Amino acid sequence: MYNSISIIGAGIIGGAMARILARKKIIEKIIATRRDLEKIRDLEKLGVIITKDNKWAAQNSEAILISVKPNQVKDILVEIKEASKGKLIISVAAGIPINVIEEILPESRVVRAMPNLAVLVGESFTVYSLSQKIMQKDREFVDVLFSAMGLAYEVDEQQLNAYTGLTGSGPAYLSTFIEAMVYAGLKVGIPRDVALLGAAQVAIGTGKLIRDGGTHYAKIKEMVVTPAGTTIEGLFELEETGLRRGLMKAVYAATQRAEDISKQHKDSIHQ
Repeated sequence: MYNSISIIGAGIIGGAMARILARKKIIEKIIATRRDLEKIRDLEKLGVIITKDNKWAAQNSEAILISVKPNQVKDILVEIKEASKGKLIISVAAGIPINVIEEILPESRVVRAMPNLAVLVGESFTVYSLSQKIMQKDREFVDVLFSAMGLAYEVDEQQLNAYTGLTGSGPAYLSTFIEAMVYAGLKVGIPRDVALLGAAQVAIGTGKLIRDGGTHYAKIKEMVVTPAGTTIEGLFELEETGLRRGLMKAVYAATQRAEDISKQHKDSIHQ
């Protein structure tokens, strides 16, 4: 188990990870970097060391988590190259393949991961892939790290772009559906705040029925639908709008975009 980690790029995702790790006391020493330190001053109250110096952060930690935009990854890796030799590198940057990171940091051990925005409330679904250099202690550390933030699963790297399109982008899809439910509530006269609360609670409750209750989604639907009832009328209309086909196309499009990003960065590394 590692005693220290630096989070390079403590933005929305990186900052949330730092907060969870600090509150749960998973790691003894946490360093977080960001260009605008005023935006992460609250981390200091949790015992997190904050700095603008990425190289210093990398030098003073055993594991390094990269949480920056994909187009910033190459510059960050070059910046911390010397400081990261022999260390564990965890990247949560969308679309950046393990071999791209290894070409810049050949002496490091690499993990590629994809959490989602629900990490802000400790309910992320995080998938991760390990390079061939990973040791058993790395594997155990990564599982503890991401399990502290929700559910965590190791997957084949070839599937990571697909997970990016499904679970990484998932909060946006679900938020769009909740927004539609709120507007639907307004249409039939329900106050906006109650419609929003109701739609959000329906999403939470249904998710728990599936995750915690072990109830299949098809079974849930059948439990609600009755002959000539209200739900079947609503479902009939949804079939006409092509909701399921639209969602499948959205996930496919997001996956393809992740594939494009991967290719772009593979090409750029050789330029």
